[in-house]
Amino acid sequence: MTTPANPTTIIYVDADACPVKDEVVRVAERHELPVKFVSNSFMRLPNSWLIERVVVQDGPDAADNWIAERIGTDDIAVTADIPLAGRCLKAGAQVIGMTGKPFTEASIGMALAMRSLMQDLREAGEVRGFNAAFTKADRSQFLQAMETAVQLIKRGRKNA
Repeated sequence: MTTPANPTTIIYVDADACPVKDEVVRVAERHELPVKFVSNSFMRLPNSWLIERVVVQDGPDAADNWIAERIGTDDIAVTADIPLAGRCLKAGAQVIGMTGKPFTEASIGMALAMRSLMQDLREAGEVRGFNAAFTKADRSQFLQAMETAVQLIKRGRKNA
């Protein structure tokens, strides 16, 4: 096994129910960045020398806590979990949602507020849970967002 070209940048993936594992690996291999797929159980992952599988104990937010405790300024988080995204932003990391939408300091407050509102509406029976289908356009947008995040880190800049 060789050493990644840029050992200071790590991609952390909240891997439970992550639909973009292959895309993460594609970008990681292009830039020789290590990837840590963090989940509560064993899962099949793409084959790459850059991948590390991290299985945490079962429990609420165990994977989130593992990521949040380790992520740093030059790292990238891939997650759909809005509270985890906020924690990663506080650590100075780039954060990308599964559909390619970057979380930023400017957008995280609204995302947390919308999450809270939707949870209240679901509990009141006003709305039912609904997740839109993951599309080819989402994959393409995710790949572009990953590439942008890597380039920002390489240039020493934060979220655009």
